[in-house]
Amino acid sequence: MGLCSSRVWRCEDSSLTEPQQPGGSAGPILSSGSRKRKWRSWDCLGPSWIVHGPQNQVVVTLQYVFDFIQRKRRKLSSMHNYQTLFLGGEASDIKIRALGKIWSLHKTFLCQSGYFANMLKDTWKERHSDIVELEIKNEDINIRSLDFVFGSLYRDDDLPMKPLQVPHVLAAACLLQVERVIQQCNETMKKTINVKTVCSYYVAAETYRLKSVKTQCFDWLLCNLMIHPSVRLYKDIDIKVMYLLVSSSDLLVLQREIDLYNTLKKWIFLYFNPRWKGSLERLFTSANSWLSRHMEFIDSITFLESEEGLVFQPVFRQLRFQHIICDLTSTTILEQDRLIPLEWLYPVYKQQWLTLLQAQQHRKIGPGTINEKELEGCSMRCGVRIDRVGTYSWKWSRCKVSFPLHIIFTNRAIIFKQYRQQCDGSGCLKQIRNVVFRITLVCFDPNGKLTFNRTTGHKMVTFEDNEGKSVMELDSNILNFPLYIFCNFLFISLTNTENL
Repeated sequence: MGLCSSRVWRCEDSSLTEPQQPGGSAGPILSSGSRKRKWRSWDCLGPSWIVHGPQNQVVVTLQYVFDFIQRKRRKLSSMHNYQTLFLGGEASDIKIRALGKIWSLHKTFLCQSGYFANMLKDTWKERHSDIVELEIKNEDINIRSLDFVFGSLYRDDDLPMKPLQVPHVLAAACLLQVERVIQQCNETMKKTINVKTVCSYYVAAETYRLKSVKTQCFDWLLCNLMIHPSVRLYKDIDIKVMYLLVSSSDLLVLQREIDLYNTLKKWIFLYFNPRWKGSLERLFTSANSWLSRHMEFIDSITFLESEEGLVFQPVFRQLRFQHIICDLTSTTILEQDRLIPLEWLYPVYKQQWLTLLQAQQHRKIGPGTINEKELEGCSMRCGVRIDRVGTYSWKWSRCKVSFPLHIIFTNRAIIFKQYRQQCDGSGCLKQIRNVVFRITLVCFDPNGKLTFNRTTGHKMVTFEDNEGKSVMELDSNILNFPLYIFCNFLFISLTNTENL
């Protein structure tokens, strides 16, 4: 209160009022240099500065003025430190040598870094050294990233950072233990995830334990791997990340599982041919041609069991093979012994395939309960794009054994209707069938980020006769287009099947 009272008293005193000039004219005294600077600082606030009025109002106004001046002084001081001390190297009392470059710095500012704060303690010999050798073993750290982190120690505000530079800056900031820069990298990465940055951000976030960034990058890949494919994206995804994507039930698969299989063929081709350039249209043709010529890919097992293909086995084990098997052999497989060579790919899908055949032969009518573990590992993933308002009907099918559902979309609801295949004596479907499903609706912005996301969660539907079932109610007022519809289906309960 003493300080505030004195400030108020001065406002009422003549030191801040306009003294009367001879002749009755009034105006500020400009002859005193110190008084002139004070007047200029107050005057910049304009007419909103109020001196006369209730005491509380004057105190609040004065506090705003002092905060404004202090911020301005800090900014000027920060710029001066950066330009004169960091860039100019004036009054330097320590030199840092790393990656062939020497920085003329100041111990006072370096102590903001946890790394140098420990180094410059009395117990460290570097405290009395004029040049400190900084050994850099991390290949992600370069001269520009070190320069950025050193410079940030001289600034109160954040230095501008380009997205592609972030992983390198993050590596340097973690080495030097500059928490403020680490946090800046964290926030920048979250805002700038796109096809050019997502893979490098994922690796950096995993390396330096930024869990939220890693999660956002992985979610972006789940949404965009097939929806917004690109040659660059395929080149950047490593085997470990691809394995996790393919094995996830949250992967948004456009069309059906066989299309994911075709995506993997393009990815493998680019893995072995990283310098290949061309369009997406050319990529599929080039991939098929190269694989058939070098790997006899029409028999994928030959490639996957080879020395080169061994590393890709975990990825392909995660595919839902009940459709892909048909593509590989160009025939409909009904004999159990034909599946034995594929058992290593992913045993659970061999069983799923066989139990689906059992359902075709009137042995099963589908899952009796919702088993989320089975849904996560064994559900069929399908998707379709709707470009405009209207009524649409489709089914996802492949080979003899196809999805036994028609899907109908209107602006009011999504409807499932049992699809009855033609009977050939052994392949007729039962008239009652249970299906466990999950529907997800999404829309994207130009950078691949979700702007709309809605899901049913895991549910079950039971069909009787040839009736249709409304499985998701829609509000036409909130639907945007293009709209993507993704479904997870489980037609067979693996826990209840016989051990084949």
